[in-house]
Amino acid sequence: MAVAFFLNLGFAIIEFIGGLLTNSTAIMADAVHDLGDAMSIGFGWLMGNVSGRPANSNFTYGFRRLSLLSAMINGLVLIAGTSWVLYQSIPRLWDPQMPHTAGMLGLAILGIAVNGYAAWRMQGGKTLNEKVLNWHLLEDMLGWVAVLVVSLVMMVVELPILDPLLAICFSLFILFNVLRHTASSLGLFLQRSPDVKMQQEVEQALLSLPQITGFHHLHFWSLDGEKHVLTVHLVSAQMLSATQYQALKQAVNDQLKPFELAHTTIEIEHPEETCRDQEPTPHDHHGHCEHSH
Repeated sequence: MAVAFFLNLGFAIIEFIGGLLTNSTAIMADAVHDLGDAMSIGFGWLMGNVSGRPANSNFTYGFRRLSLLSAMINGLVLIAGTSWVLYQSIPRLWDPQMPHTAGMLGLAILGIAVNGYAAWRMQGGKTLNEKVLNWHLLEDMLGWVAVLVVSLVMMVVELPILDPLLAICFSLFILFNVLRHTASSLGLFLQRSPDVKMQQEVEQALLSLPQITGFHHLHFWSLDGEKHVLTVHLVSAQMLSATQYQALKQAVNDQLKPFELAHTTIEIEHPEETCRDQEPTPHDHHGHCEHSH
């Protein structure tokens, strides 16, 4: 992320100068886009480092959700930047100006190299924050490929309208994808289930235990899109002795181990025991919470 940050920041400055010299709306727009990316990557880099700190008495789950917050902010920055691109590019459709195509070609080659290398360095990131940042870099690289093609075409045919058209098409493509990623980040931030299929598999694994007749208050959420948290109340089939209770705890641990959950809080209740938490959840299965029937 450090390499990607410095590459994007340096190249954004080069783009601003190159955009002015080539009179290209698409390059100027991408300069703003790259500057926004550099700021987002820098913030993501900082938050990624801070999020690895251990938990304390104030942040009992640790700081991993800062990485998720960073992913949301990065998405919002890109939405704002893309909106600005559209605002600048659309009027050019009615008053297109011929850019300096040789300069565009040179910047396009440099842009593909810089953003392609940065995206390669970011490849394989597992957190949602890293995935969003990698998407930013891939967007930029694809955008420069388009600039390369358009500049080659305008070297042969004088079609200045291709410059704003390129900026608009590219911006709409980015906007569609970044809205999807930002919505995903927001959902996780609001503690939506990070993986519905995995949640169903967790439920089935717990219910497959013969000592368990049902569960309630199952809450499945994620710290950062990678590290997941599970809390649940399980109802035993019978009154348990100390030995049986320990055996059931081990059986539950064995069932949940394949899911590699970051945090789990499991409460085991005896038959007909009144649950201390009064409100049922949508995922109650044969629970014994008061007011749950």
